[in-house]
Amino acid sequence: MDTYGSRLSGSAALESAIDWVLEQMKSDGLENVRGERVMVPHWVRGAESAQLVKPRKIRLAMLGLGGSVPTPTPGITAPVLVVSSFEELTARAADAKGKIVLFDAPFTTYRETVHYRVEGASAAARVGAVASLIRSVASFSIHSPHTGVMHYDSTVARIPAAALSVEDAEMLHRFQNRGQPMVLTLHMSARTFPDAASRNVIGEIRGRERPDEVVVLGGHIDSWDVGQGAVDDGGGAVAAWEAVRLMHQLGLRPRRTVRVVLWTNEENGGRGAQAYRDAHSAELPRHALAIESDNGTFSPNGFRFSGSEAGLARAQQVGSLLSGIHAGSVTKETQSPEADIEPLVERGVPGLGLDVDRTRYFWFHHSDGDTLDKVDPAELARCVAALTVMAYVIADLPDGLPRTASR
Repeated sequence: MDTYGSRLSGSAALESAIDWVLEQMKSDGLENVRGERVMVPHWVRGAESAQLVKPRKIRLAMLGLGGSVPTPTPGITAPVLVVSSFEELTARAADAKGKIVLFDAPFTTYRETVHYRVEGASAAARVGAVASLIRSVASFSIHSPHTGVMHYDSTVARIPAAALSVEDAEMLHRFQNRGQPMVLTLHMSARTFPDAASRNVIGEIRGRERPDEVVVLGGHIDSWDVGQGAVDDGGGAVAAWEAVRLMHQLGLRPRRTVRVVLWTNEENGGRGAQAYRDAHSAELPRHALAIESDNGTFSPNGFRFSGSEAGLARAQQVGSLLSGIHAGSVTKETQSPEADIEPLVERGVPGLGLDVDRTRYFWFHHSDGDTLDKVDPAELARCVAALTVMAYVIADLPDGLPRTASR
């Protein structure tokens, strides 16, 4: 975190961090340590700013959204229209033409609120807006904007897209509610370059009886280009790595192979997860389980499971071993519990996501505040314990987890 900092796909920092991890895994004594090549998106933020011109001059706290196009070199200066939802934008479509649209949608759940970040620019362009802003997708704020990926609909114009801090979004909404016209100047020099080469990082403990059967666990090594990517997902990646290192240190060699994977490009493409699926497609029928830690390394509650009912029952039996650290809960999910294991779950591999106390996760997620001091060593240690026990016991079961049919 401190040495390499943020690790956005395509950056030199990410590749230097990967080089370091590979050397450390070899020093740890892990087997078959390698980097598997992945081509990833390469988006660079560049200089950017948002300046309120009317009703008073003030620099707003903003971060461009990942994948956004730039503004013209002079910037975009235009009136602002604030809406609280897509439905309100549709109702006020006639007012949006030629304006900068701000979606001031309060945080409810991440899965619900993130739609404004991902789809807001195209929705605004569809009604003639010249740029799109969102209230940061954050459950708490100290004037800190949060970035994240956005996507363009190919049927409408591509307009610049950025996030404002919660405080600034609410202030602009109050201006509008008081009938005070607003004008804002937006500057963004973001650029998208050709895809760049990166790697998934892999290390193993080979199984003593069934080395061709695999339990995978990991997190993602990339991050956004702000903060240090400690909560999302440096801590989760290190926790999975430490779980496998700990097994090796203790001389534990289960029946099946335990493989740690630090996926690349989770944040703005998911290419690492797709590349792992494709490179290991022939092995997937022999993948006994896939585990990911990608919600921070806060105090663990247990796991979220995707798979068969019989597999759930077996995972719950294993989870009971973690009751002493209050991490024994294993609950059913109707979809993949995490993004990087989703391509494997879709092929029938049972999936587990480490379930932690996420009260503070979206305070720091995708922001400059995502730094190493947010990782509590005692909480991290309990996450490592939970991952180690679950991965080792499943890897050592005589008959493994009952799984769903491959799709």
